This record gives sequence, C-alpha cells and structure tokens, in this order.
Amino acid sequence: MANQFDVVVIGAGPAGYVCAIRAAQLGLKTACIEKWTDDKGKTMLGGTCLNVGCIPSKALLDSSHKFVEAQNDFALHGINHSGVEMDVPQMIARKDKIVNTLTTGVGGLFKANKVTLFEGAGKVLANKQVELIKGDGSVEIIDTKNVVIATGSRPVEIPPTPIDNDLIVDSTGALKFQEIPKRLGVIGAGVIGLELGSVWGRLGSEVIVLEAMDRFLSAADEQIAKESLKIFKKQGMDIRMSARVTSSEIKNGEVHVTYADADGNDNVVVFDKLVVAVGRRPYTESLLSPDSGVNMDERGFIFVDEHCVTDVPGVYAIGDVVRGPMLAHKGSEEGIMVADIIAGHVGHMNYELIPSVIYTHPEIAWVGKTEQELKAEGVDYKMGSFPFAASGRALAANEKEGMVKVISDKKSDRILGIHVVGPSAAELVQQGVIAMEFAASTEDLALTIFAHPTLSEALHEAVLAVDGQAIHIANRKRR
Repeated sequence: MANQFDVVVIGAGPAGYVCAIRAAQLGLKTACIEKWTDDKGKTMLGGTCLNVGCIPSKALLDSSHKFVEAQNDFALHGINHSGVEMDVPQMIARKDKIVNTLTTGVGGLFKANKVTLFEGAGKVLANKQVELIKGDGSVEIIDTKNVVIATGSRPVEIPPTPIDNDLIVDSTGALKFQEIPKRLGVIGAGVIGLELGSVWGRLGSEVIVLEAMDRFLSAADEQIAKESLKIFKKQGMDIRMSARVTSSEIKNGEVHVTYADADGNDNVVVFDKLVVAVGRRPYTESLLSPDSGVNMDERGFIFVDEHCVTDVPGVYAIGDVVRGPMLAHKGSEEGIMVADIIAGHVGHMNYELIPSVIYTHPEIAWVGKTEQELKAEGVDYKMGSFPFAASGRALAANEKEGMVKVISDKKSDRILGIHVVGPSAAELVQQGVIAMEFAASTEDLALTIFAHPTLSEALHEAVLAVDGQAIHIANRKRR
C-alpha cells in the first residue's frame, strides 16, 4: 500500500520535523503532515519557531541591538558618526529573508532524508490511522504503525484585549510592524513580552509592560530576576508588576487599557499599539477523533508518560502539546527520543537539565535548581557569584552589566544550578548544562583551564567563589 508508513508525524515544527528526520535516518518509512500556509497558499515548514517565534524575534533583537550600539556605544570606541536611522521595512525584510531561508531548508532536509510531506491537516483516528484533510477539502486515510503528534502551540488570547491584528496584536503581529510605535504596551512580562518590548524599545518606543504577577520572572532565580529587572528599568522599560488588565477600548486610533494595581485601584494607559503576550496554549483543536483513545486534560495538553507515549501504544506526543516547558529545544530532543524508541533503540531525555534563555540584552539564562527551590526543598547548598564588571573581556566589550551565579550541594559539591544575566548568558549556561550532564562538581570546573580573556572566565570565577576562592573579586563569607 502506497500510504503505509512506519511513522507519521503531525506537525513540522522543531519537534515534528526533527522527529521525522531522525526516524528517516534510522531507516523508518516516514511521513510528516503540515497544514500551515502563507498568504499565497504555500506550505510553511518549521512551525512557530522558524516562522513567527524564535528565529524572527532573534533577527529583530539583533537588528535593534546593533541600532542601539551605533546610536549610543560607537562613540565610546572612538567611532564618530551622525544621523543613524532605522529603516523598519528593511529590518522586517531581512527578518523575512532569514525565515524563508530556514523554512525552505527544512523542505530540503525532508527531501534529502526521504521524508514524505503531506500538505493539509492531520487527525488521529482509531487504530493509529491518520486522516489527512487537504486544502481543497478532500480527505485521505494514511495507514501507519506509529503516530507522533507534534502540533505545537498558539498564543493565548484574553477577553479584556481582543486581538484585531491592527492596534491590538499577538506576538506574531508584533513581528510585522512597519513603523515604530510611539507608545507600545505589552501585556505579560515573560520571555515573549520582554523580548518584543526590547526590540521596539531600542528603536524608540515608549514601552510599558503590564504583568499580573507580583514577582518578576518567577521561574528564574530570584537574585538573577532582581538584577535583570534593575537592568531593564535602567534601559527605560517601564515594567509594572501586580497589574491585572481588566478592559481595553479603541478610541481615535489609540488603545486605552485599564488595569488594576496591587492596591485594587484602576489605572488607564494609552498606547498606539498593544502586544498581548500572556503565554501559549497547546494546538490540539480537531486533532483527535472521539474513538482515537488519546486523552487530554482540560487545558488541551495530551497525557503522556516519561517517554512521550500517550494512552494508546504506538501513538506519541511531543513538544508544546505535552507537559514541560514550551521550548523548541525541549520539543526537538523529545522528537529524537521518540524516533529512537520507535526504531528499537534506547531513548533518553533529561528533563532536569533543560536550559531556559531570554534573548534580551543582556541575555538571561539558567539551568537546574534556583536558590528559592533549594530552600523550599530543604537542600543544604552553597553558592558563589561573579559580576561581569570584574571581567576584563566584558569590560573590553562594554558589556559589564550582570553576573554569573553557581549553586552546588554543600556535601557532595555537585553543581545544582547555574544562572546568568549578562553577555552571552545562553552560551555560558550551555557550558553548565554540559558539566551538569556529567554530574560535575564545582571542583571539577575549578580545576578546568579557561582561556583568558574570555567571558567564560566569569563562570570559572563564580565556581571558585562557591568555596571562597575567586581570584578577581574580594571573596565573601562562605555560606
């Protein structure tokens, strides 16, 4: 039968396309279904990450940071200039070109690895059959031995601020502005809200971020979060905590937003554009037939075990549609694990060491346990930190804000968490992920030679500081 496959993956985002490619590499006859199309009807591979998430936002973050450097920092290096301006349409066009390059590249990888692409929407039926609903409305049944659900997520909308894709937009809309809003509102001080707020704030927008929670970046280490908030405020970003948005109204081409503050008082702020970035929800609508046997919770997340197996053997779910952080790299690694398991190999996923990154400038990144988590768990720990202000490489690059923090077990010395706000935080934390994957102690890293001068030396010094042995700062009393 032509449409008999070993594996059918529904969704071609970072979880799905990686799973499909890995399965094909392992000799499994593999197909991938994708329904996303652009305005011209062309199927778009790569999911949210490549099209309207990770990649385009990083392109704009990089462009806006270079603009700030040219405007404010070049003179410090003796580079004199005048009249620096941002061509927003050109910035957006560059972003679109990068997106097109990468999404087209996924199609090339499918062809190279002999992954069959089906264009349309996939639906899981009973007995592991998959229904393909094509763009013209026709239906085809695909037989397969294994199904992998990787349909991703979509932005959450809230009743007080209905999206109109003009004045009130979600994260996708905020990547398409053709001019710089004078006054930009952002609802949500999470990863997406901070990154998008940073982009337009650097270009000249007056940015106000409204966050309903009372603590900034609650998932991050509290000390790192406080340091980050201080830096953002210094950059001019107005972040208002305990600000619960209750309503909005469009008047004369402006968005009037009402929010209740910590004291219960109503406040009104007026914006030219409003970005709603309050989180994402799994994209599982119309995905499962009632007799499929696959079950979800009330929020739309699919129930799976530690190996991403659903309630139906041979049907898996990975990425944003299952428990755990909604991160592209988490979904990709789950995809590899599942493909390995289907092929009869041992699949492994270490959920304790998934790094988190916020790509503002400076970056914020962490892996492992936070100090507040260890206190709550009653773990006896020790901690060391090192400021980038004492790093020669950071000073030479005019990147002196932030710090590296390392936490380890007081008895075993095993590293429990690494937290960074500062230049190249993502890369420094990744060094920590590698070390922690091998169960390294702070002594292991302390005895490791780090090149000089590098930003990585800040991690080395933080590790030394855990036992009061840092060289380039005055050591504080050991915990």
